[in-house]
Amino acid sequence: MQDVDLDIAPGERVLLLGASGAGKSTLLAGMAGLLGGDEDGQSFGRMTVDDADPATQRGRVGLVLQDPDAGVVLSRVGDDVAFGCENLGVLPERIPGRVRASLDAVGLDVALDRETAKLSGGQKQRLAIAGVLAMDPGLLLLDEPTANLDPDGVREVRAAVGRAVDATGATLVVIEHRTDVWVDLMTRVIVLDADGGLLADGPPGEVFTRHADTLLAAGVWLPGHPVDLPELPAAPADAPAALRARGLSVSRDGKTPVREGVDLEVAAGAASVITGPNGVGKSTLALTLAGLLPEYAGTVEAGVIPAGRKGVRPSRWTSRELLTRIGTVFQDPEHQFLASTVRAELEVGPRALKLAPREIDGIVDGLLERLGLTALARANPFTLSGGQKRRLSVATVLATSPEVIVLDEPTFGQDRRGWASIVSLLQAQIADGRAVVAVTHDDDVVRLLGGRRIDFTTVRA
Repeated sequence: MQDVDLDIAPGERVLLLGASGAGKSTLLAGMAGLLGGDEDGQSFGRMTVDDADPATQRGRVGLVLQDPDAGVVLSRVGDDVAFGCENLGVLPERIPGRVRASLDAVGLDVALDRETAKLSGGQKQRLAIAGVLAMDPGLLLLDEPTANLDPDGVREVRAAVGRAVDATGATLVVIEHRTDVWVDLMTRVIVLDADGGLLADGPPGEVFTRHADTLLAAGVWLPGHPVDLPELPAAPADAPAALRARGLSVSRDGKTPVREGVDLEVAAGAASVITGPNGVGKSTLALTLAGLLPEYAGTVEAGVIPAGRKGVRPSRWTSRELLTRIGTVFQDPEHQFLASTVRAELEVGPRALKLAPREIDGIVDGLLERLGLTALARANPFTLSGGQKRRLSVATVLATSPEVIVLDEPTFGQDRRGWASIVSLLQAQIADGRAVVAVTHDDDVVRLLGGRRIDFTTVRA
């Protein structure tokens, strides 16, 4: 981000937009006083909050980060929400009421002594927002606060934030690709230009009308402008199974099942889309289908995928056997990064398969170009924006052309162009005969990938 000049008045409600990598999260970190000193990078110009250095105003500023795990501090839900209040010196007798009210506001209905490590990604996002709301900040900064939430959660969080700013008069700045969710709450839209400066700044109606073509070309989502991609047909009823689950129960810790009695088939050459509320076991099911978690009970067996040395159960296959058979994109992209550059990250899988250097270069160059990462080939994966990290995590799996691709929230944090690139790439994988298993809250992903829908809102655990 560079050459940005703007003033945000007290009480304004700002929707901050821009393509992935434009610097939106960096700007919010600066407002929160979290950019560090000269040893962490270069900065020019001046930023203030209430006419002072943001680092001196942290009690006035509440920030919800893009990564849900980054907002978790303590091991118990109630303690975690109370943490900010305690640091601000809120009277002890007032803290329990703030904790309960904040959890209710975001719809996180769990026990106060629930372990934060056992929450789903979406539940952690609600926890982070509750912790910030409990502090009653004068400046509320939200970085993609609904990225990992189910539709009910999106509505609850949007309503909770609206109630909070209405009641307190707090200044609000939200980064969010789901513009239609937030636009009616906002008084102003600011769009960062990836090349520096601003693309647009003004009231929402004016910005979205006057600058529509420019914003769409820059990859910005606009209300009422869906991506125009073909819809894949439903999987045939007699499609062969790539994977079969029978009487399956799944667990993260091997002690407590989060989903029981699951019977399903993953069709070869089609999509199987897993939907449902946060916390019902979708991600745990995906990891179990992918062979990365053992079955708590029941079995997962390969169908048309060749068996490994230890039989047909993917949970017993070696990592090398999984490499070309089942590839997994984790909910948190950083959990699968191994190398120091984007290019080296994409080379990890092909090198493990001992492909020829020329073949590796062709695979890597093609994925970099297809997912808009060519200019970042020498960058460290951990320095990318959230949307760029997600595209890289998808690309690392596709680099080995596995027969089954399991993805947890494959499109979260994506601008319009990145979203279209990922969805069209998954459609191409299906057209090539591969099976795609996608955990998602994105209805457009469900619609465009076709296939079979596994809906846990109607299936009891």
